[in-house]
Amino acid sequence: MKLTYYGHSAFLLEIGNHRLLMDPFLSGNDKSPVKPDDVSCDYILLTHGHEDHVGDTEQIAKANKATIIANFELGDYFADKGLTTHPMYIGGQHQFPFGNVKFTIAHHGSSLATPDGRLPMGNPAGLLITAEGKTVYNAGDTGLFLDMKLIGEERHIDVALLPIGDNFTMGVDDAVKAIKFLGPKKVVPMHYNTWPLIEADTEVFSRGCERAGADPKILAPGESLEF
Repeated sequence: MKLTYYGHSAFLLEIGNHRLLMDPFLSGNDKSPVKPDDVSCDYILLTHGHEDHVGDTEQIAKANKATIIANFELGDYFADKGLTTHPMYIGGQHQFPFGNVKFTIAHHGSSLATPDGRLPMGNPAGLLITAEGKTVYNAGDTGLFLDMKLIGEERHIDVALLPIGDNFTMGVDDAVKAIKFLGPKKVVPMHYNTWPLIEADTEVFSRGCERAGADPKILAPGESLEF
């Protein structure tokens, strides 16, 4: 697998010939090294409905004829626009051509500004993606929760994507606690340094990762991790 970071919480995960784009906040993201027209994908996976995660989903999905994997309400929103969607919900899993996706809980919100006003878009979620004998856990936007222990017990996590920016999500200290619950091999931080309000010290996070028994992988926007 190959994971490429596009800043904030946007990632491209390549599994064989399949390209999975997660939370594609690109055009409004000054940290992103790419724009929506630069990206190709087969699937777009969304953790929740906030603008800094939905981002350029509609434009990219139309251009690539990509399937959007999201919670039921968010999936319905895009299906009404004529896009191909696969709705899922927390606790459910499905076998796709590239591998298995399971939705997990996340403690956050999920709404989207629309021409009809800000609308609720179902519940936020995390993503467990298992393929080629490896598992990636995208925690989405979340606070720390004890059931992360259950997630770590259920799947051997090769790479965990964890928010560290605080204020809206876990900060560094809680993310390190999450690592102890999850037991991943490698950890990539996300949802930090996009704006001053969510600045985080990656050196402090890296030291915490190592103490928790995980290998920190700090990716600059545009950098990739193969595993």
